[in-house]
Amino acid sequence: MSKRIEHDFLGEREIPQDVYYGIQTLRALENFHITGIPIKTEPKFVQALGYVKKAAAIANSELGVLDKNIADHIVKAADRVIAGEFDDQFLSDLIQGGAGTSVNMNANEVIANVALEMMGKAKGDYQFCHPNNHVNCSQSTNDAYPTAFRIAIYNKLIEYSKVLGDLAESFEKKGNEFKEVLKMGRTQLQDAVPMSLGDEFKAFATNIREELARVADSKQLISEINMGATAIGTGVNAPKGYAELVTKHLCDVTGLPLSLAGDLIEATYDTGAYVQLSGVLKRTAVKISKICNDLRLLSSGPRCGLNEINLPPMQPGSSIMPGKVNPVIPEVVNQTAYYVIGADLTVTMAAEAGQLQLNVMEPVISFAIFTSITYLQHACDTLRTKCVEGITANPEHTKQMVMQSIGIVTQLNPIIGYEQSAAIAREALESGKSVHDLAVKEKKLITQEKWDEIFTFKNMIHPTFIQ
Repeated sequence: MSKRIEHDFLGEREIPQDVYYGIQTLRALENFHITGIPIKTEPKFVQALGYVKKAAAIANSELGVLDKNIADHIVKAADRVIAGEFDDQFLSDLIQGGAGTSVNMNANEVIANVALEMMGKAKGDYQFCHPNNHVNCSQSTNDAYPTAFRIAIYNKLIEYSKVLGDLAESFEKKGNEFKEVLKMGRTQLQDAVPMSLGDEFKAFATNIREELARVADSKQLISEINMGATAIGTGVNAPKGYAELVTKHLCDVTGLPLSLAGDLIEATYDTGAYVQLSGVLKRTAVKISKICNDLRLLSSGPRCGLNEINLPPMQPGSSIMPGKVNPVIPEVVNQTAYYVIGADLTVTMAAEAGQLQLNVMEPVISFAIFTSITYLQHACDTLRTKCVEGITANPEHTKQMVMQSIGIVTQLNPIIGYEQSAAIAREALESGKSVHDLAVKEKKLITQEKWDEIFTFKNMIHPTFIQ
């Protein structure tokens, strides 16, 4: 395999001639064996790096600090990166030291070498297009990396919101399907009062839709960027007007409503937007995990549990117990939620660990948020397609449980009072007799007609005040 020689201030290294990355990426590959998950696994991040380099080249050319021919070739190379043509060249580990310098240089080197090829020059012949002097012109890792990160997050959240909305819609459809299914509601795992299974599933939909508004709030925070801040927010090495101009071009090339931060020094070290977004992801994970807990409880049995609903059977559930089928989809979603909840703590600690004018822990923040969004998106899609859409109800069983329960005595409170209702509940529990037989037949506290008025399906799921 042919090689080329590249150098940095630490010395010279041989680089395979067929690769587009350079010496700083090579050092990163040697130094950071952490997750084994390279940047290329987040194509939206690679795409966002291309956007940043393209917008910077256009702005620098317009301001006269970058030769137009070089800028044009950087733009063309960046377009090819944006299109995904060179994803396989972005190999730096997502978790790394250096505040993301290796990621930024990976992008600079790839785009420089693609541009050189398009100029008819050899890879590594950086006098014609240099990773630092030209591709990184008017930039620092400290503004290029977080800007690309925020663009990537924003675009990932668009897809994630769609999947979350689809899951909510699936629960809504089941709510309509189950609207005539009577069941017993429960508090603290004890019988409470009757309700509709449909209302229970519609509440799941509402619970999830609340998160879409929180995601929208987070997107607004994420859309504020510090491009043009360069090293610490003072704009060193960037021409006057660059920050505003590059932000305008970034809006144009991405189609996103990006805005320049009002205080670039503050924006260069602040990670509050990531903390809030991570908290939103955690909140969603907690909610979805709770719903999965409910699905597992409602489907427990089938003969010795609640058995109110049936989850689609996905695989045999035991290597020793024949016929056992486990709720594997809610289980895997639970576990995904636990990961996201833990990742939120990682983001919290990393955000707190920044010192002075930069937070060097941003790579682990990006890893935690990227994986949380991706895993939650996969979990929501899996829950919808492999579980929720195939859920069926056991209406006769749920109705029978309601009418045999003691909880229905609550609806007699306005007529016979709490004390007598409590006495009936106690006797029913001890004797095994039904609330109906005790209240109507034995104690004659209400008439059969009044009982029939109270315990209609409609009045049990949407009760009116009856005396």
